[in-house]
Amino acid sequence: MKYILEACVDSVRSAIEAQKGGADRVELCGNLIIGGTSPGKALFQQVRKYTDLKIRVLLRPRFGDFCYDDYEFAMMQEDTQMYRELGADGLVTGILTPDGTLNMQQMKALADTAGKMDVALHRAFDVSWDPFVTLEQAVSLGLKTILTSGMKNSAWEGRDLLKSLVNESDGRIEIMAGAGISPEVIRELVPYTSVTACHMSGKIVRDSRMEFRRDGVSMGFPGFSEYEIWETSAENIKEAVRVLGEL
Repeated sequence: MKYILEACVDSVRSAIEAQKGGADRVELCGNLIIGGTSPGKALFQQVRKYTDLKIRVLLRPRFGDFCYDDYEFAMMQEDTQMYRELGADGLVTGILTPDGTLNMQQMKALADTAGKMDVALHRAFDVSWDPFVTLEQAVSLGLKTILTSGMKNSAWEGRDLLKSLVNESDGRIEIMAGAGISPEVIRELVPYTSVTACHMSGKIVRDSRMEFRRDGVSMGFPGFSEYEIWETSAENIKEAVRVLGEL
């Protein structure tokens, strides 16, 4: 069995570490600390320059829900065209209607613009109305992958639904387990669910190089230190690859 390990990264250094660890591809994002947003052109070009990895690009214009207005959707269309021209291998996105089903019109428009690029449905799936309805919608759109935690906060918690999705998909679409994925989880989750792809950040928290530090000033969410850098660890990715190789 050939398993896929995808690393979600939001920096060039993390992408380099993912390649060192043996990841098959990366999902390139901005701002992973808030679940990821669309990355910039310069980040894509630098990752392409310094790695040989396949790159799927996250298409998410903002933090929050997955129901987008016309302005946001126009941004997504422009980004899709840009990444197609830049040579991305795929897109990772998801758009819902207010009733919790996939927005078929907007998703089809993005898939059409993407052309030959893979299109994956991200964890918008996990907040959709019905997993099996959404699965069939994704298949009908010709999407390549569904990234899902099984509608729970972690893939291990959602393992029973993941198992059902693998059975129901019957090879028509890749079911990729994400959220809380570690080498230890992979060892138990993959045999139980029969998923063939896993998605993880493999992150460590690195201390800032700053020597002078201004305490008590937050630039974003309260409680997050401005002097901690979250990065992918090659060792964490390597261990996950090793575990998959033993299954």
